[in-house]
Order: sequence, then structure tokens, then C-alpha cells
Amino acid sequence: MNIIIAGAGEVGFHLAKMLSDENHQITIIDKDEARLHQIAETTDVVPFFGAVTSISILEKAGISHCDLFIAVSPAAQQDVNIVSALLAKQRGARRVIARINNNEYLTTENRILFTELGIDLLFYPESIAAAEILDLLKLSGTSEFMDFSGGRLQLIVLKLMESSSIVNKSMGQIAEEAVGDLPFRAVAIAREGTTIIPRKDTVFQLHDLVFVITKREAAHAAMALSGKENVIVRNLMIMGGGRVGEMVAHGMETRIEKVRVIELDPHRCQELTVTLPRTLIIHGDARNADLLLEEDLTAMDAFVAVTSSSEANILSCMAAKRAGVKKTIAQVENLDYIKLAEGVGVDATINKKLITASRIFRLTMVGDVPSMKCLHGTDAEVIEFIVKPRSLATQKKVQDLNFPRQAIIGGITRGNTSLIVRGETEIKPYDRVVVFSLPSALKTIHTFFV
Repeated sequence: MNIIIAGAGEVGFHLAKMLSDENHQITIIDKDEARLHQIAETTDVVPFFGAVTSISILEKAGISHCDLFIAVSPAAQQDVNIVSALLAKQRGARRVIARINNNEYLTTENRILFTELGIDLLFYPESIAAAEILDLLKLSGTSEFMDFSGGRLQLIVLKLMESSSIVNKSMGQIAEEAVGDLPFRAVAIAREGTTIIPRKDTVFQLHDLVFVITKREAAHAAMALSGKENVIVRNLMIMGGGRVGEMVAHGMETRIEKVRVIELDPHRCQELTVTLPRTLIIHGDARNADLLLEEDLTAMDAFVAVTSSSEANILSCMAAKRAGVKKTIAQVENLDYIKLAEGVGVDATINKKLITASRIFRLTMVGDVPSMKCLHGTDAEVIEFIVKPRSLATQKKVQDLNFPRQAIIGGITRGNTSLIVRGETEIKPYDRVVVFSLPSALKTIHTFFV
């Protein structure tokens, strides 16, 4: 696939690296020569110097032969993204998507408007990040969450504690001890930097990060296996009053008893008092542990750190943990810090680059892929496919498909029914199938469903 990325910021850099690993032809355009040079040294891409809104630059970069145009200049340059995407479509790009920073554009009416103008997809990383945090606050026993087919199937991620009932037990042993078929299935284990696709004889170990596909009604039962208490969040403190912090507070202030936002910028504090009438806005530096304690940190059920500093977010979550807060979530934009954050006790991490990559990467895949997510704590992806008639997956039982060992089928949604996959399961045309895959299997798994 011929892909042009407009914007060599952090999101553009990460996308270029991820997509080039899949053998696509990648061109990246930006006015920052030093940034382009840095990307070209570390990634197999064609750097192109110039303004992304210049028609002549787009034409020289090969826009007329472009399969996918991705406008991802920094959030402050929303207008640049929209204009460059519109120009790209008019000059021959088959599919165009643009990063935005305004929720107004995501209403149904405005989505239709932009589609009519020629933009195939708008994405707002901060809004998606806020939605993920809200999901994590609802299901506080998991460190990551994703739902499929309107929530009929869910992905949750569990860190096994000493009190977990499945530590030192194999998958087969757990199944034998269960009464009837289990309504969930472990599809991967992250252990000491390695991702394992579990089989019947795989034994769970203390501190494993276990990725589980579960039916919606069984989510809480699955989370109980971790040995970690499920916390009902009634009191929430948010460090950082930026877009993500504001959207999380807005989503929680009418649902729980207390929401507090700590923000360093006094002008931003004034804005938040208007947009968040039921939230207590505190002007101060949340890196100051004394301030956190003064603002009743010890009485909080959850602490969310979403400032622009990954280091400050991690350290503040550590301080909250020491103060007895049961659920901590940190926005960590430095990918190298994600495992560090998990290692020091942060319950969950959010990364906008991974969120963005998930939304875009599925557009480059063969077949019908309604949803996909790049997961924290592992180099794997979880993908939802819609099964085509007469595809390989419909020809045999799952256990006889010769499915790649670097991937596993976790669950199926069939109409209004959800199924956890067993060896004897038969996949039907138009089933929505959830697959967990390591990078080495991504190129082959789609062939089973098209």
C-alpha cells in the first residue's frame, strides 16, 4: 500500500515506524528538516520536505497514486490537517483521514458533512484516550479494556496478585476445575517482556499480565481471578486540566460523589470552573505531594494523571499509591516508560500514539476489520474480523484450521449471541471474530477470514 503521512510529529513518527514494518511504501511530509532526517535514519520511509497544504508538494510526493493519506500534524494544527486531507482527496488519494482537536466535528451530523467533503475518517486522540480512562474507571480491576460488537465481548487485562486463585495452575487445570464451560478465555500472557500465546499446558505465574476475552456478563467474574479487589470509584482526583483531564471529569462529575482537578495554569482553571460546574478545580502543582495530601488524596478511590509530562504522571501515581489510593491511571506518551510504569505499581497506562495507531492500522489490513487495538505491555494486537462466506475459517472446526501458533481466536459474536471459542467451535459466515496476534502472524491471519 502506498501511504503518505502529513506531519512528522510524535504521532506521525510512531505511525511511520509501525506501518513501515508492514512493508508498505511510506512517504512522510513535514517542514522540519531535522525531524525528517531523524525519522529517515531510524525508519524505512521516504522523507519529503515541504508544507503539507501545498498542492505542488503533494503532487511531487505522489498524491495521485496514494492509497491512504494520513494528516497527523500536532493537535494545535487542526486546520492544517483538514485542509491537507481535503486537498489530498481532490488530487487523487483513494482514502484520507485527519487528526482533529474538536469534539464538535465528531457529531453524527458533522461526520456526514466531512464525509461528503471527502474526508473518510476523523480521529481525536485525546477524546479516545478519555473514553478509555472512563472505561477503566468503570471496571477498576483491569489495566486495559476494549469491547467488541457493542460490548457483547470484552477484552480485559489482569495482573495476577499473590491472592489470585489461578497462580501456578495450567489452562487445562483451570478448565477441569470449572463447572461447565468457562465464559472467558485467556488469549495472551505478558511475562518479563515476552508475550506468550497460552496453550492447555501453559502455567500462570505470579505478576503475569493476562489478556482475557470474556462475555460481558462474565467480566467481573473474570476480573476476580486476578486476586485484586474491584474498586467502586466514588471519589476521583485528576492531575492535569488539559483536554483529556477535562473530558474525564465531565464524564464522571454527574456519576460519582466527588471529582477534583488539579491544574497549574490559572487561566485554564478559570475555564474549567465554567465547563465543569460540579467539579472542584484546584489551582496548584500536583507534583507537590503536600498539596495532594492537603486536598484529601488519602480519601480518593482513584487517581488519574494526564499532564504532558510522562515522568510527572508516573511519579504522582506512585505517590497516590503510597497514600492508599486503590486505582491509578497515568498518561504515558514515552513508549519506553510504559513497562516502567507498570513495574512501579501504576495500575493502567494510556498512550495516545498507540490509540491513534490502532485506529489507522486497521485501515491498512486486507479484509473487513471493524476494530483493532495495539495493546500496552505487549507488542501484540487484538483484531476483530467479519468472516466472509466460503473463507478458510468456515471450512473446518477451529482446532483443525492450522491457525498460526503466534495467534489465537478468543471469541465470536453471532447476531446477538457471544461465544467463547473452543477447539470444537465452528465459525460461520458473517461471524465477528476476535483474534489476538503477535506481529509475526499479522500478515497471514487475515487469509482465514476473506
